[in-house]
Amino acid sequence: MKREIILYKKYFLEFYLEQTAKTQEKIDYVLTVVRTVDRIPEKFLKHITGTDGIFELRIEYGSNIYRVFSFFDDGQLVILLNGFQKKTQKTPQKEIDKAEKLKKAYFEDKKNGNKK
Repeated sequence: MKREIILYKKYFLEFYLEQTAKTQEKIDYVLTVVRTVDRIPEKFLKHITGTDGIFELRIEYGSNIYRVFSFFDDGQLVILLNGFQKKTQKTPQKEIDKAEKLKKAYFEDKKNGNKK
């Protein structure tokens, strides 16, 4: 295993559980790629321009496109944040803003010794 993936609070899990079984399988596949591949193809993980280290996991199933925001901690951990179904060409700014707030809260919790 190249990377450990952890969930920050309940955001990703709530998104994941709302999906169909087939969509969950596709999400699981992408997470396996992130965990095990040295150089993750941009098809699966891409930095969001204009952010401080926010990445989007890119999941496509059928004609649906999903995004799950994440970031790295200590170079290896991939912290999964909020997810959503993408319905427009451009990632909605409100979703990016939410991910940035969650990342900030994660590091505040870590600094204060709070559990994630």
